[in-house]
Order: sequence, then C-alpha cells, then structure tokens
Amino acid sequence: MRHSERHKTHRTGWLRAAVLGANDGIVSTASLVLGVAATKASTQAILIAGVASLVAGAMSMAAGEYVSVSSQADTENADLAREKTELADNPGQEHAELTGIYMQRGLDENLASQVATQLMARDALGAHARDELGISETLAAKPVQAAFASAGMFAAGALLPLAVVLLAPASAIMEAVAGSSLFFLALLGLVAARAGGSPLLVSAARVTFWGALAMALTAGVGALFGVAA
Repeated sequence: MRHSERHKTHRTGWLRAAVLGANDGIVSTASLVLGVAATKASTQAILIAGVASLVAGAMSMAAGEYVSVSSQADTENADLAREKTELADNPGQEHAELTGIYMQRGLDENLASQVATQLMARDALGAHARDELGISETLAAKPVQAAFASAGMFAAGALLPLAVVLLAPASAIMEAVAGSSLFFLALLGLVAARAGGSPLLVSAARVTFWGALAMALTAGVGALFGVAA
C-alpha cells in the first residue's frame, strides 16, 4: 500500500517571506498611523502617511528579501561549483566522503559505500549537494519568489489598518486601528501556524505581543512629541 505523508518543509521559503511581509505591513503601518493620529492630525494626513508607509515598506521588503536571498543563492551556487570541480578531479575522495556521511547516520561501511556508489552513479552532484552541503530543491534559495511574496504580503497587511482609517470615525481612529490590527495580527499568527504546522496559540500570541508593543511605543512617541496638524 502506498503511504503518502504530507509535510510542511516545502513551505518554509515562501511562508517565511509571506508571514514576515504581512506582519511588517500591519505592524509598521498601524504603528505609523497611531503615531500620526496621536498628534491630532487630520484623517487626510494620517492616510497620506499610511500610503507612503505602504509604498516605501513594500519596496524595502522586496529589495531586502531579494538581496538577502540572492546572497544565500550566490553562496549555494559557489559551493555547488566547487563540489562539481572536486567530483571531476577526485571522484574517489568524494565517494569516501559521502560514505563517511552515511556511516555517521548509522549505516555500516559496506552498505554506506553501496549507497554512495548508487547515488553518485545517478546524480553525483545532487547527492553531495543534498547530503554534504544540505542544499535541496525544496530548501534552495529563490530570491525573486521571496521578494514578490514579501512585498505583496506587506502591501496586503498595510491595507488593513488603512481600510480601518477610511471606515472609522475620526474620533475613534486610534482605538479602531489598534484593536483591529491586534485582531489581524492574531489571525495572521493562526494562519501561519496552520500552514506551517506549528502550535496555534503560541504563534498568535507571539505576533500579537510584539505588534502591540510596537504600536504602543509609536503612539507614545506621537503623543509626547506631536503637535496639532
């Protein structure tokens, strides 16, 4: 009987970027909105600041993710090129290296050698990339995917507090943005935990706590140093 297991590891790359983007979109935009609102600024001024935060934040997230993940990809490609050269120049040593890895994982020497021989015959570079370098197709760096996921989710997250600013009465903007943003963050934590297979309450509490702290500090700064617009 064929047994199909459903794991979550293949989601780590895009899930990390998406959750980070959405979380930052909600937290940074809501915090900025609260900071500006605390100065008694007009709704129009709050919206302008919020939209500017959305555009700047999305571009910053995209650029940051692309540069960061590209650096990881460059390192992986350099390691793969080095490994390819070593396989061409000294295949015997590379076979012994792979055999040693499998022996450390619990195989006896003969079996480890047979496994290394068969895997190298099929795809020597792939075997060394996976078992020696820890590089696989599932976990390989994907800069463009990470950049788009992060920027898109930042924008989606930032739109939530901006929508609340548009819908809430001017006298209740701070309370509405703070309360709704905490709700959105908790929901984001639950969705991320569900997708990644991690504990639901821990994930929700983590993102909500740090979001609340960021918004409280920013609102405090706005109230302390702000003047009427």
